[in-house]
Amino acid sequence: MTTAAPASTDNFASPVEDRYFEDYVPGAVHVFGAGTLTEQEILDFARRFDTQSIHTDPAAAQDGPFQGLIASGWHTTAVMMRMYADHYLSKVASLASPGVDELRWQRPVRPGDTLSVRATVTGARVSRSKPDRGLVHTGVEVLNQRGETVLTMTIMNMLRRRP
Repeated sequence: MTTAAPASTDNFASPVEDRYFEDYVPGAVHVFGAGTLTEQEILDFARRFDTQSIHTDPAAAQDGPFQGLIASGWHTTAVMMRMYADHYLSKVASLASPGVDELRWQRPVRPGDTLSVRATVTGARVSRSKPDRGLVHTGVEVLNQRGETVLTMTIMNMLRRRP
């Protein structure tokens, strides 16, 4: 994935290197990242991990349901994760993720598409059993260069509270 200068309307009070649970404010919206997928990257990923012809064979994909090569949804999810880890998820307070809900691939990603992430903090609560941390729910949308939503999901992250 080739990256461009990050598109950012990041309004966090703290940089990702010093971000704690308290910095994830419900209702806040953060937009970040810009990565362009090449045909070769799509082929390489799919040939290793998702060998369906719509992802691995440009000629066969022309006759497929999308009339051309598309990225695996798992590739799109991996690209999202890279941007999420680089720009959103705390470098000092992230503990783990208990999971993801409602993952949906809304539209195909094609060679040359440039993706960014819009993350909305939908909830944050202190852990009842371990008060040194909290659980943050984030609604994630991956957008292409036309502003069309290509992927949605809800991510849960455990984060340390500020010392």
